[in-house]
Amino acid sequence: MRLYEHEGKKLFGTMGLAVPHQYGVIGSPDELDSLGLEYPVMIKSLVLVGGRGKAGGIKKAHSLEDAKEKAAAMLQLTLKGYPVEKLLVEQLASEAGACYVGVTTNPSNFNVILMASAEGGVEIEQVAVENPEAILKVELPGNEKELPKAVAAQFARFLNEKFQGGQPLEDNLREAVSLLFKTFQHYDCKVAEINPLLITTDGQALAADSKMVLDDNALFRQGQVFETLGIREARHDVSEPTRDEVRARDAGFVFVDLLDEDAPKDPEKLYVGLVPGGAGYGIFSIDETANVGDRFFDGKVVPVNFMDSGGGPSVGRVAEMFHLLMDKELVDVIITSRFGGISSCDIFIRGLVKCLVDRHADGRRMIPIHGRMVGTDLPSARAYLQQANVELPEATANMEIVVGNQEIMFDVIKEGVRKGFEFKAQKGGES
Repeated sequence: MRLYEHEGKKLFGTMGLAVPHQYGVIGSPDELDSLGLEYPVMIKSLVLVGGRGKAGGIKKAHSLEDAKEKAAAMLQLTLKGYPVEKLLVEQLASEAGACYVGVTTNPSNFNVILMASAEGGVEIEQVAVENPEAILKVELPGNEKELPKAVAAQFARFLNEKFQGGQPLEDNLREAVSLLFKTFQHYDCKVAEINPLLITTDGQALAADSKMVLDDNALFRQGQVFETLGIREARHDVSEPTRDEVRARDAGFVFVDLLDEDAPKDPEKLYVGLVPGGAGYGIFSIDETANVGDRFFDGKVVPVNFMDSGGGPSVGRVAEMFHLLMDKELVDVIITSRFGGISSCDIFIRGLVKCLVDRHADGRRMIPIHGRMVGTDLPSARAYLQQANVELPEATANMEIVVGNQEIMFDVIKEGVRKGFEFKAQKGGES
């Protein structure tokens, strides 16, 4: 469960971390009148996405009139698909510098990882790629509740090299790093970050932002968090859903983007959308598509997504699964597999054909679909597929579904990728 910035800062404060004074959270500009503001102030959009500053979601205001004008504009924003409905208004700190500190876990062994960078207020992933030596990273296998003093001192020295604030600042940095680690452990976090950790003009270390993700599996012992924050129940927003993930959730199926939401498209590669027949088959499809690409297509095949229809999907839900990937400009070809158990092959093929017929009638984007179906209701599904191919040849021209299990999925995927490259070449490199 991910916390909003003001919620994370409230928990920081309970653990002793210094944070800017928060005047309050507002939902309309008129609420600023009663906050007793001392200017300048910071106004921040409360949405569960990163990059708010670049998108205009964080502003500095120098007067009440200025604050109202900016608050009104910010409340009209939509950031990465999330409408801005609340704003945090807080004190503007005097800044002499900024850095980054974060705690997370290694998913392969569940060791705690502590990271820091002397570059604050920027995307840490970008720093890791462009300037990896600017990051100090230590893995702690002991899962201690408190950070070992030697490690805290190591991080404080590393950060203080940039600021050269002497022993007083080093002491403050050591305390901030230790308290962040303690916060991470105390609240059963998956992630706890401060970015930026501001160095004030008087040498204090101030948590100017917060990112906290609590482990859903440990919420049963974190009742105090709900009481402290005034939250009645767990939220199901542990990450930052993409536009397509939100769309899929609203339609009733699971979808996970494997690439960044606005990832650039390499014209030399084939981007494969996957509509599998269940969660296990979804994971298999990702691995096997990448495997086929590495073995036969010079590593130029990119699986785009994970997807799971859930048991017994309707015709409409199946159609929407294919619509989503057809609408996704990154995707060049769709590979699908319906291994009918609980779910019906007949419903699957009807949903797929419905998607194609609707898109053809509307003149919407269409890309090749290659796959296999086997299992429950296969005879009726085969009959419907044959009928659709005869009666709707234009809509189904680029759909090829293997019926039965005489052909293994490895070969189905390989053939689908080959035809995807052919189709892309015919379109001049674009699908």
